[in-house]
Amino acid sequence: MKIIVLGKGKTGSLVADVARERGHQVSALDEFENVQGSALTPELVKSVDAFIDFTMPEAALQNMKAVLSAGGRIVVGTTGWYSHLDEMKALATANHGALLYGTNFSIGVMRLFRLTQDLAKLDGYQFHITETHHTTKLDAPSGTAITLRQILEASHPEQKIEITSHRVGDAKGEHVVTAKSAADELELRHNAHTRRGFAEGAVRAAEWLSIHQAGKTGAWEFREIFDEL
Repeated sequence: MKIIVLGKGKTGSLVADVARERGHQVSALDEFENVQGSALTPELVKSVDAFIDFTMPEAALQNMKAVLSAGGRIVVGTTGWYSHLDEMKALATANHGALLYGTNFSIGVMRLFRLTQDLAKLDGYQFHITETHHTTKLDAPSGTAITLRQILEASHPEQKIEITSHRVGDAKGEHVVTAKSAADELELRHNAHTRRGFAEGAVRAAEWLSIHQAGKTGAWEFREIFDEL
């Protein structure tokens, strides 16, 4: 596969490395090489099997518009743009493009989501979420923590579930879901030791989008399809 990684930060660079390890032809563009998606011409988009975006919310939005308008396929690991999700879905459908997005591409976090769905079945408990990331992460709470809250509140709409966010050093990402009652307390925890889990998941997502969904148009969320990887 020919893959272009959008973003040369820590995660984007690791995504490019993992994609090369898996035998793909890989190149990368940073924000200065691709201002407002300007490098993503229709000719370039048509020559690439999949784009993988780990940039910033506004940049990701412009990248999606350029790729999807040209009928391309893009995996988006950037968060903070979901108020435009319906618009991006419509763009993909109208132009025969394909979008795969997610708040987290770690398979371990996908399991945390599943376990949280089970935990949410409990009655008589108060829920709380704590997340910790590196100091350069701009969004707080994290997209993963917001997803966890959505899972819990779907079963407990009567609760307004709080998220406590910490930004510490170069923390790779920790999420803790706590359920507390008068009788006891349960805790689910996922702690990422490295960013490799996110990178591997993103590359496998690109493979799924370009190979298993070849010729298909639409938009998918990673936590809905990760069992198919």
